Amino acid sequence: MPTAISGGSRIRTNTPAENAYNSLQASSSNIALRQLRLSTGKRINTAADDVAGYITSRALSARNGALKTALNSVGDALNVTSISSDALDNINGLLTQIKDSASTASSGALGSDEKIALAKGAYRLAQQIQFVVDSTVFGGKQLLQGSFTGSWVIGFYANNNILSIGIDLQKTNVDYNTSSIKSDGTKEVTNNFDLNATKASIVGNTSNFAGVSGLNLESLNDVQDGNLGIFSMDNISTTLSSLSEALNNINKVASYVGGIQVRLNSQEDLLKSQITNYNAAISRIQDADVATEQLELVKSQFLQQASLISLSQANQTPSTFLQLLQ
Repeated sequence: MPTAISGGSRIRTNTPAENAYNSLQASSSNIALRQLRLSTGKRINTAADDVAGYITSRALSARNGALKTALNSVGDALNVTSISSDALDNINGLLTQIKDSASTASSGALGSDEKIALAKGAYRLAQQIQFVVDSTVFGGKQLLQGSFTGSWVIGFYANNNILSIGIDLQKTNVDYNTSSIKSDGTKEVTNNFDLNATKASIVGNTSNFAGVSGLNLESLNDVQDGNLGIFSMDNISTTLSSLSEALNNINKVASYVGGIQVRLNSQEDLLKSQITNYNAAISRIQDADVATEQLELVKSQFLQQASLISLSQANQTPSTFLQLLQ
């Protein structure tokens, strides 16, 4: 802290001028600091500005970057669930039409030609189901052919351990809770959910459609005059029961996917909120208060001008004492 000292008549001593010069340097340095903060928008530009604040803000920035990565990962997982859910809804609609055809074929008022036509039309729908299964792809992987599984990072512990969520669309997933109709009419749990509907399938298995043992949509193409097959009066009841159970299984799988999607939506909202809060925390620590910096700049500019005037006046003082030597 400068102290007002007189005694300027001593040789080699001009303390008032030194004080004015020191104040000029301090105000000039403060002006440079305020201009730097206003130009960069940051209160902390180097670790020397605030050691503790520098460490905290950098740690928060690193955490925030990880959360943004997790948010992108959640978006990818949502893409998988959304694509799968839409495909399952489409398959549900197609299978409903097949069941409607079977219901119509159960009428005794229809002849063989009508039932054959219904079966052939239903088989075209089965082919479309297979097309949906084959074309439901994300990231170069088939989603509905019974082998897809994936895991996505959706968050981090404080020690940076990964928090992840898995999407299991394998046909053996027990969470599907699918069931099949036994020969005595009762249900049994099945862990073989398969949406491949025709022999054109890459996988080739068509005898266990939608988890229902023995349900083969290829049989629709085998209905012919003299052998109505699954549309015959002896088999139509089993056909309808199997199709109904297949629809129920598809809905169960859609519910499984929907449950994951709900969780992902919640996590997405949480991550967005956390990222916003971290940005606010970083801003409070690191960013400059423009109004305060401007006030300090004006103050320092005033002190700079005053120091210049004081220095000029202090440097004129020795000339007064030189008159004593005349």
